[in-house]
Amino acid sequence: MKWRKLIIATHRDVGYFCAGLTVVDAISGSAVNHIEDWNPNYVIRTETVSVGELPSGGNTVVAGAVLERMDISEEPESLVRMAPDELRIFLRQRTLTVAVPSGEVRDEHARRRYAFFEMNYLHLNHGKGFWTWFADAYAVGLLLLACTGIFIITGKKGLGGRGRWLLLAGLAIPLIYLVLVVWS
Repeated sequence: MKWRKLIIATHRDVGYFCAGLTVVDAISGSAVNHIEDWNPNYVIRTETVSVGELPSGGNTVVAGAVLERMDISEEPESLVRMAPDELRIFLRQRTLTVAVPSGEVRDEHARRRYAFFEMNYLHLNHGKGFWTWFADAYAVGLLLLACTGIFIITGKKGLGGRGRWLLLAGLAIPLIYLVLVVWS
């Protein structure tokens, strides 16, 4: 009887500790799973403008003319000639793709997607250092939750009955996926 009380208490307390980060990881995981459909970190707005015929010259001369005509005072982080007739100007949160010499500019503004950027930063462990250790502790907490959770309910709703089949299904689905998709 003492083991059962210890299992329930451990499950309860570790569950409370892990609950907040589980919500963060669940939201972030869903967002990152669909990265082909949207950018979970940034909202990107694109517009096309014309700044008129551009002077001939090197990347710095062309970029200077574009920035002046668009009334942008920010210094570029870099300039890259993508093709003889295309220059990319990288600013802090903006990228200008310039058609040379016509002066057509595709202006992409990027801003962080509120809350998602921070959740993805944590979920994908960009912070390293302390966060790696905390994430490892969280993983151990989830393992404890799984291991204690399967023993909380007894009888036909626990491992002696329906719980056994749900546990086996939870193990089988990823294995079947690996066999059919990855290992085939």
